[in-house]
Amino acid sequence: MGSVPADAVAGFELFKVAPRWLFLKLETRNGVVGWGEPTLEGFVDTVAACVEEMMASVVGQDPSRIQHIWQKLHLQKFYTGGPVIMSALAGIDQALWDIKGKTLNVPVHVLLGGRVRDKVTMYRWCGGDSNTPEDAAKEALHVVQTTGFRQLKMNATPKMGYVEGEPLVSAVVQRMKAVRDAVGPAVGIGLDFHGRVKAPMAKRLMKALEPFDPLFFEEPVAKAQNKSLHDLSLCTSVPLATGERMYTVAEFRDLLEYRSVAIVQPDCSHVGGITALLTIARMAEAYEVALAPHCPLGPIALAACLAVDVCCVNFAFQESSVGIHYNAEGGEPRDTMFYVKNKDDFAVVDGCMNVLQKPGLGVEIDEDAVREAAGRWVAWRDREWTLADGTPTTW
Repeated sequence: MGSVPADAVAGFELFKVAPRWLFLKLETRNGVVGWGEPTLEGFVDTVAACVEEMMASVVGQDPSRIQHIWQKLHLQKFYTGGPVIMSALAGIDQALWDIKGKTLNVPVHVLLGGRVRDKVTMYRWCGGDSNTPEDAAKEALHVVQTTGFRQLKMNATPKMGYVEGEPLVSAVVQRMKAVRDAVGPAVGIGLDFHGRVKAPMAKRLMKALEPFDPLFFEEPVAKAQNKSLHDLSLCTSVPLATGERMYTVAEFRDLLEYRSVAIVQPDCSHVGGITALLTIARMAEAYEVALAPHCPLGPIALAACLAVDVCCVNFAFQESSVGIHYNAEGGEPRDTMFYVKNKDDFAVVDGCMNVLQKPGLGVEIDEDAVREAAGRWVAWRDREWTLADGTPTTW
């Protein structure tokens, strides 16, 4: 028998909070608390049930053995992978890293090898799915003039059929042109196709949008069509990005082998947490592919991403959910920092955030606010889009 560990996972709590997030609180026998965010948008109840089932294998374990626990939950279970299981595992993993950093009184990024940069380039959302060129330009200019962000992202298109004509293409181009004219050439503008565009239309749209200097094209096609990304990459000089709906290291290995994307966008709350995100980042580095973690979620997920970002030479920029339209949904409007005590640590100045220096993940959660919000939880529901003829389609 092994020796008795210095500490052990003693218990956990789950909190469903507006707008659409799931927070996990782990506590050890010695009273150390770690926070994770096993959020899967639109499936919070499902993931919460999965976390509860997984925790039967975690309670009583030495929290310092993060890799051991990760592999227990990944290898000892007959079924693994997929958005639900990997999101549940992600939240547990994040909380364990938070505990380890707090136990040793160091930031998590120190435990990952130490930082290679002094600040983190950030971007935020601007606009929804089908706002007018005038409204899109007005919002983008307001963000640039009133916040510290210098890079933006917006959905590139409204609903898309398999093949669309010139009116829709023209509307997409006019919106991007209006935004570019409003903010000028120095502001980066990422365009998210959101996997709603089919490959033939993606080629046409990318050609039409390229003159307005997009920072990147995100999810130009759905994950199931990733093999078409190589062909699409030959049609544009704009970097292609994808990865938010990929859930395992192996999926990213295969993507990198296609040598078709310039940026990978794993989501730390969907891909298995910090442990897996760091593996994917190092793997991408070997292919000279940039890292830009996906994070339209809450503050714990963001802090977990930032811990990896500062350690990776191939990191490019970090998404934040500040101002994203989803945060105004789910019962009560709640922006990214609502449940955070140390908000100033997350300030964005001249497009960048400073490296978080507090022990653990570096985010201090307002537990009273979390508990109060959990008592008024209203589930956020996925959009259910249909085309003009009634056909269900991807949003």
